[in-house]
Formats: sequence, C-alpha cells, structure tokens
Amino acid sequence: MSEPVWHHPSTLAEALRLRCALGEDALPIAGGTYIGALLSTGLIDAPGAFIALRGIAELRGLSAGGGVLALGALVTHRQVERDAGVRAEGFAALADAFGTVANVRIRTLATVGGVLADADYASDPPAMLCALGAAVVLASPRGERRLAVDELILGHYETAIEPDELLVRVEVPRPARAIYLKFRSRSSEDRPCAGVAAAVTGGGLRVVVGAVADRPQVLPEVCALAGGGELTADLRDEIAARYGEGIDALDDLRGSAAYRRRVTRVLVRRALEAVA
Repeated sequence: MSEPVWHHPSTLAEALRLRCALGEDALPIAGGTYIGALLSTGLIDAPGAFIALRGIAELRGLSAGGGVLALGALVTHRQVERDAGVRAEGFAALADAFGTVANVRIRTLATVGGVLADADYASDPPAMLCALGAAVVLASPRGERRLAVDELILGHYETAIEPDELLVRVEVPRPARAIYLKFRSRSSEDRPCAGVAAAVTGGGLRVVVGAVADRPQVLPEVCALAGGGELTADLRDEIAARYGEGIDALDDLRGSAAYRRRVTRVLVRRALEAVA
C-alpha cells in the first residue's frame, strides 16, 4: 500500500475545500490520540489521505461570556482542565470532567472536537457535555448548522457529521450546579467502566450516563421526577434505582452489563447528593 498523503490546510476554508474534493478517502485529524490507536491496532485501515487540522488558528478559540462557553474544535482537554477563565465563569465541573481523561500526555494532545467526532463510547467528556445541554457547530461549504451533542452521537463511532462537514466549535451553557463522576474498573488511567454527569440548569435536572453503551443515555421521564423541587434523600434513591434499572448496558473487558447497572445506580445517587 502507498503511504497516505498529508494535507496541511492553514484556514478553515481551505480545509473544507479539501474535505469536499477528497471525499471519504481523506480522514480529518486533530490531536490524533484516538485515530492513532485505531490505526496502530489495525481496527481501521489507513486512508488515502489525512487532512491535518492543527494549523488552523480559527479552531483554537476559547471564550466564556454571557453564560456560554465557546470551545474551538482544536482546544485541548488540558486547556479546558486548566484554563482559569473556564472555572471562573462557572464551568468548573466541565473542567474537572476533562481532567479525568486518561493522563496528562493524552490530555495535552486530545481535542474537544476530536473526542466528539470519534464517538467512542468509552469517553468521559460526551456525557458531561450532554448533561450541560451543549451543542456543536458543524461547517461545510453550504454554511453552518447547529446540533445538540446528544443528536450528534448516533452510535458506536457514528455521528451525524456529513461527509462535507467539519466540527468547528462546541457551545456550552452555564449550569447552576453540575458534577461528573467516573468509575474505573482497572487502573487510575483507565477509560471509564461508567461515568455519570448530573446538572441542574434552567431546564431542570439532567442526568446522563456514559461509557455503558454505544452512546450517552438520559432518561428524561426519570429526571422529571425532580420537578424543579428539592432533591430529597428518598427522591435521590428513587432516581438512582430507576437509572440502574432503565439504562441499556453492554458487556466488555471493563465490566458486564449487570455490573455496569449496579455501578450506575451508585454513581447516580452520589451525583445527586452532590448537586442537591
């Protein structure tokens, strides 16, 4: 096989032109942490070309104001974790969630856009972003469109991103209270066996369970039990029990489906105690 051709656009417009011209034979790449793992293990074949996005300054913006945090697709996990403005503007729970990912070497390279575009089920940030009601901005030569994160991720490594689109920005509304809890079943740097994000926003309570199935899961009818009122101990126990019973879960090397449901029940109760 011939070596893939590397393209290094310096502007978003140039990257979009390449995306259209090369089609599905070209793979956009940002930090490369997950794509590199897939290629090295043979889970995917090398494409005919790579579109390296790291040189596009337009995708590196990070700003908070008006109750919204805007993260360019190339902002790294480490930047979100450590940026003082992110925490000062009320997004400390999001910073903490990004800070749980793998290790500092991975977080220094892995990007906000990449973790969503990969749609890997065993990732931490998607559940937190879903709980916060975050949305992504997708760009193509046809213009921009906006999708909620829970509409973006469709299944295992499958998203709603069209072949001529690039994910360019993530927009996160500020919550009143939020937390992300992660359970690792193997090591301190392991990917999650289960992760639970809970947020109280103007729309009420939202609890999202990640890493237990092909996409983050929320049970709106269970969250509605909170009704905007006090999260009493009995109510917290009931919501946690219903999540433990109601989620879909898979079996893999980090735990069985039954084990994941038990872990989820515990994590949901603890998350609700924290936001209460």
